[in-house]
Amino acid sequence: MAKRNVGLWVLGTVVVMGLSAPWGRAQSPWTPPPAQFSPPQEFAPSGELFSVQNSWEEQWQWQWAPTGLIYRSYLAGPKEPRFGTAWLYDSDLRWRWDTTIGARVGLIRYGTTDPLHPEGWQLDAEGAVFPRLDINDGKRDLDASDFRVGFVLTYGQGPHAWKFGYYHISAHLGDEFMLANPGVRRLNFTWDGLVLGYSYFCTPQLRLYAEAAWAFATDDGAQPWRFQFGVDYAPSEPTGPEGAPFFAINGFLREEVDFGGTLSVQLGWAWRGTSGQLLRVGLQYLNGKSIQYEFYDTFEQQLGLGVWYDF
Repeated sequence: MAKRNVGLWVLGTVVVMGLSAPWGRAQSPWTPPPAQFSPPQEFAPSGELFSVQNSWEEQWQWQWAPTGLIYRSYLAGPKEPRFGTAWLYDSDLRWRWDTTIGARVGLIRYGTTDPLHPEGWQLDAEGAVFPRLDINDGKRDLDASDFRVGFVLTYGQGPHAWKFGYYHISAHLGDEFMLANPGVRRLNFTWDGLVLGYSYFCTPQLRLYAEAAWAFATDDGAQPWRFQFGVDYAPSEPTGPEGAPFFAINGFLREEVDFGGTLSVQLGWAWRGTSGQLLRVGLQYLNGKSIQYEFYDTFEQQLGLGVWYDF
C-alpha cells in the first residue's frame, strides 16, 4: 500500500471504532434519562445557557418542502452537493480553482418540525456540478467538470441518522483543456449506484460517519465500490455574527484506484443560521487521487483557502 494511503486507512479505523463503541444512551444529548427529565444544558457562544430542543417529545407530522436536513452533507466530503469554492495550490498543477454549485434539499418529511435537529423520515433531492479552472498565467480555462444528481431517503432519531438512496456521477473534459492538449482522449467516466450511510453525534457538535456505495452501472474507468468515513465538528446552534470554530476530516476510498483515494482536511470558522444553514471559511488540504474524475488516476496534493455554504 502506498504511504500516502496509510492516513486514509487509519482514519477509517478510528471512525469505525467510534461508531461501534458502546456509547451509553445517557451520554446522548438528545435522549432523556428514564427518570424525571431535565433538559441538557450547554453554554452558547455568548456564555448564556440554552437547552437542546426536546424534539423527541414533538408529535411527528407530514411536511412538504421541510426546512432543514436529517442527514447533512459531510463537511470535508469532496463530492458532496453544496455551494462552495476553493483556491488550491498543487506542486505539479500550480493554482487550480475548484468550485461546487449545488444543493441538497428536503422534498417531504414525516417527523418533527425542528429545522436544526429534525427527527423522522425525509426524502431529499440533491444535485451539483464540480467545475475546475486553471487560473495560472492570468487564465481561467476550464479543465473539467463532474456532475452529480440523486435522491436519498433519510431517517434520524436522537444522535443516530441513516441514509439510503441513488446517485449518478458523470465526468466531462473542458473544451479549453482539449484545445490546449490536442489528441487527449476524453473519458466517459460514469457511475450509477446505491449508497448507504450512517452517522452518530457523539455531542451536538461532533459527528462520526461511514458510508458505502455500490454501482450497478459504470463506464470508462469507474468501478462499483466506494467508501467514505470521517469526522465533522461544527456549531450545532445558531451562532450569531461571532461564529465558532470547525474542523472536518474525510477519507474517500474508491475501487478504480485499488481502494486508495483521497484524504481531505478542513479547518476554520463557521456560522450556523436559524434554519440550520452553515457558512464556513477556512483552509483545505487534500492528498491522494484526483477528485476530478477525468483525471481520476492522477495523484494530487493541494493546499488552499475555501468558502462553503450548506443549506
